[in-house]
Amino acid sequence: MTTLEIIYRQTNELKRHNNNARTHSPAQIAQIKNSILEFGWTNPVLIDEYDIIIAGHGRLDAAEELDLSTVPCIVLPGLTETQKRAYLIADNQLALNAGWDIELLQSEIEALKLENFDIDLLGFGDDEFQNMFDAPKLETIGNSLIDDNPYTKKVSTPLYEPNGNKPEYADMYKTEKFNQLLSRINDSKVDSEAKAFLTIAAYRHVQFNYEEIANYYAHSDKEVQELMEDSALVIIDFNKSIEQGYLKLSDEVDKYYAQEN
Repeated sequence: MTTLEIIYRQTNELKRHNNNARTHSPAQIAQIKNSILEFGWTNPVLIDEYDIIIAGHGRLDAAEELDLSTVPCIVLPGLTETQKRAYLIADNQLALNAGWDIELLQSEIEALKLENFDIDLLGFGDDEFQNMFDAPKLETIGNSLIDDNPYTKKVSTPLYEPNGNKPEYADMYKTEKFNQLLSRINDSKVDSEAKAFLTIAAYRHVQFNYEEIANYYAHSDKEVQELMEDSALVIIDFNKSIEQGYLKLSDEVDKYYAQEN
């Protein structure tokens, strides 16, 4: 592997590649300039043996506007013309193929704000910030999409339709932990009122299989469905669930919910 070495070239000696399809708006050149002023020159221009730029046309534009007489470069010797033309595209497109961990990114940006750092230097526009943090994050489960944005009630849920395979009751819940607790309660020496109370509390440890419950709901008549909804075994009506106390919104989410309604 060739050892890379940073060399400095006169700005006016560098030549733009005729086949460079990447464009740079004045706004983006301004961003590059601000980045150089804040962080220094962190990304050398890539050139061939003839001082023709392979990657870094925007950085050269920024250097010229900053009246820099020299710029750091790395020479990539021995590339064929085909390889140079291909890398002109790949250098830009490979970076675009990366993604962001939105929650972590938002956390980092908020931390920078607390340090009074100028987040405009990060390269995002106002619209990008808005879209990035307001757009719902979608997670695929089965064939359904679940909206992971905590500030919206517009959630796509799986559609369960009768298919002739109605689950058995035993398929919809597990009682192992409940049974263990109940056995301990019954064997205890506490008074009868305490036993009655602890028995009721033990029912909290019944584990429900909500996918099977949803399938059972799809195969049930209207009266059973209504009772399942009122028991919060299934949630069909978002507003009704809030009214009945099965869903509680945080103060911030509640503010957005009130605005929508």
